[in-house]
Amino acid sequence: MIRIGFLLIDGFAMMSYSSVIEPLRAANLLSDREFYQIKHFSLREVALSSTGAKIDTNNIEKEKDKLDIIFICAGGDPFSFSNKKLLDWIRKKAREGSVLAGVSGGPIILAKAGLMDGKRMTLHWEHSDTFKEIWPTILLEKSLFVIDGNRITCAGGIAPLDLMHTLISEHYGESFARKVSDWFMHTEVRPSGGPQRSGILERYNIRNSKIIVAIETMENHLSNNLTLHEISKIVGISTRQINRLFDKHLNQSTMSFYKQLRLELSQKLLSQSHLSITEVAFSCGFTSSSQFSQNFREKYGQSPSKFKNI
Repeated sequence: MIRIGFLLIDGFAMMSYSSVIEPLRAANLLSDREFYQIKHFSLREVALSSTGAKIDTNNIEKEKDKLDIIFICAGGDPFSFSNKKLLDWIRKKAREGSVLAGVSGGPIILAKAGLMDGKRMTLHWEHSDTFKEIWPTILLEKSLFVIDGNRITCAGGIAPLDLMHTLISEHYGESFARKVSDWFMHTEVRPSGGPQRSGILERYNIRNSKIIVAIETMENHLSNNLTLHEISKIVGISTRQINRLFDKHLNQSTMSFYKQLRLELSQKLLSQSHLSITEVAFSCGFTSSSQFSQNFREKYGQSPSKFKNI
């Protein structure tokens, strides 16, 4: 029997939590014995989910047993989490040898506890830009989940269904894991390296290969602002041709679209991180905070400082 713990942090993502615990519940139902013993923990005796539903839990201070795997489930704004008692408890469990698995916002909690140094990891794409600014040396992968020794990280959403298929397969065999996945009609199990979000073609409804390459180039260079000449050179067409394509398919110029991507990134950094206005400006490819503030105000109708304080 494998002993599983769920550490629930208020505001934890219900979908991600359900995508972890339901396969465990199904595994116990489909077996002739209890494959997984499950316990819940939080800072109190109850944890509040993203939907408002409450889960009864044990207080972390009362937990004395050794746990094989602890799933740390968080949501909301994990970057702002700073409870020392809980972070110390996570570090203690790491020293005891428990495998620590961060789900949805959970990987950020593991990083805050200093437990991801030297480890490969992933997290939800919405948080990746802010994460890289705060922890630039941690190896971040654009994957559904990453298993690196005694650390597991999962992007959240329904990606835990794919993670749990892999874990159950490791514990009790591929055949049994398939039974569990079929129970949920999860017939298309994705590999760990599967994409987290739709590709550029699907997001922008664009099939022109030149524009797709241009947007990929922009998304990979949001902090070091490329010139129109540099982008067109990478794409392999003239600056006039690339502007014509963007105007035809996206109704704006190449550099206007590029600036839009950088400003969207700035919104994430302002709302999710503690970076200063100047740091956000440079992280998004602007040459100064004044240039950034002017462009931000033109786009969103308010200053970066006002947006950050909302």
